[in-house]
Amino acid sequence: MSTGATDSGLEQRVVELENRLAFQEHALSELSDALAAARSEEARNALLMHRALEELRQLRLAVSSGGPGLGDATSEPPPPHY
Repeated sequence: MSTGATDSGLEQRVVELENRLAFQEHALSELSDALAAARSEEARNALLMHRALEELRQLRLAVSSGGPGLGDATSEPPPPHY
């Protein structure tokens, strides 16, 4: 094999490796972006869950302590059929 053919084959292999590396770098960047978005969404969902649980706790407290108008049947007018 001549030196020109060897150089051409080597150059083709280097170009193929560079293309693979560029593809992998692009895929890694996309995965990194997707992971960052997932972490952000997870944090948002955790905050929403925390707020919902806190509201539920407050509602339970209001109902159990007999808060104004909550769970007190005597404060309601009689049904229309009376």
